[in-house]
Amino acid sequence: MSARRAAGPGGRLRAARLGPADVVRLGGTGLRTRPLRVFLSALGIAIGVAAMIAVVGISGSGQAEVDRRLDALGTNLLRVAPGESLAGEKAKLPYESVAMVGRIPPVRQVAATGATGAHVYRNDRIPIGRTGSLTVLAAGTELLPAVGGHVRRGRWLDAATARYPAVVLGATAARRLDVYTPGTRVWLGDGWFSLIGVLDPVPLAPELDGAALVGWQAARSRLHFDGHPSTVYVRAEDSQVTAVRAVLAATAYPARPDEVQISRPSDALAAREATESALTGLLLGLGGVALLVGGVGVGNTMVISVLERRSEIGLRRALGATSGQIRTQFVTESLLLSLIGGLAGTVLGTLITAGYALSRGWPTVVPAWASLAGIASTLVIGMIAGLYPAVRASRLAPREALSGT
Repeated sequence: MSARRAAGPGGRLRAARLGPADVVRLGGTGLRTRPLRVFLSALGIAIGVAAMIAVVGISGSGQAEVDRRLDALGTNLLRVAPGESLAGEKAKLPYESVAMVGRIPPVRQVAATGATGAHVYRNDRIPIGRTGSLTVLAAGTELLPAVGGHVRRGRWLDAATARYPAVVLGATAARRLDVYTPGTRVWLGDGWFSLIGVLDPVPLAPELDGAALVGWQAARSRLHFDGHPSTVYVRAEDSQVTAVRAVLAATAYPARPDEVQISRPSDALAAREATESALTGLLLGLGGVALLVGGVGVGNTMVISVLERRSEIGLRRALGATSGQIRTQFVTESLLLSLIGGLAGTVLGTLITAGYALSRGWPTVVPAWASLAGIASTLVIGMIAGLYPAVRASRLAPREALSGT
């Protein structure tokens, strides 16, 4: 302890070194002797940290809810379709376009449909011209999850049924044909196909609602489908949608990228990015102000503590404590005070976020970086707030401190 002096080289006395445990014990002693003031000071910085975490957490929870709703709108869904050739004819995407697009790193899902030119009827007695504006599309097994579709009845195409005369009807197609029960046969092209499923409406790809969907292999073997995709659906990472769109044409049709049409990303995606930026800046600014107010409270507490403990400081200096040990004691006390407030504020901010999110039916999101940043910032503030009082305390001469002048 600093109250004793140990013999140094040549018989000279030197101040005993303080170990980490001694430093923490000394800092904690000052806090334990003034519990009410410590509570109020820690409460001030806890409110600041809680405010920062709450605003970031509530913002993150709200953003997660917005993301959930916007994902349902397909903000990261792009469509690739053939355009027109230089001769004015309808272009065709290469057979390999789906596989090539799938190799783009930010692409998460890719699926395709192909126009077969066939028609579907309730039975083989319906006149050929009465198509009901229904189309027959070849579909890959990955199509339904890529467009966010769901099966209302029956099941979706799989590796087995995609090779046989099986069909899945969109919601509109099933209604117009008045066919809903799996196992029912419909006349498709020039043969019978068995219904295996009926879809719910697909908001992201409404063209599928009025379509009869058959497996890719079955379409090629039974409907004379040429195998060229007519629409490729691409799901990309939200942050990379614009970058993916820029390379889609050259990737899907490297020989003739000018004959490829790419849908524009949803305006909702741009709105989300702008909202994220504005909210993040605003809420971090509010949290910073709250932390600053808490830091001022800690600094004020430490200055008053130095003024009230002049006798203690003088006694410790008279017993051999060095100026550095005095500084270390008060900085440690300030850090402990800030740490207590930071931990309490982190818990309080998390509880506030969870309570608000649950009341609104949102997912609860408290970013780990916000909690770590809150605690780290309180330590920095505690260091800064305690530095001046610590230096002031270390400069007090023993006689001056003991005399109270």
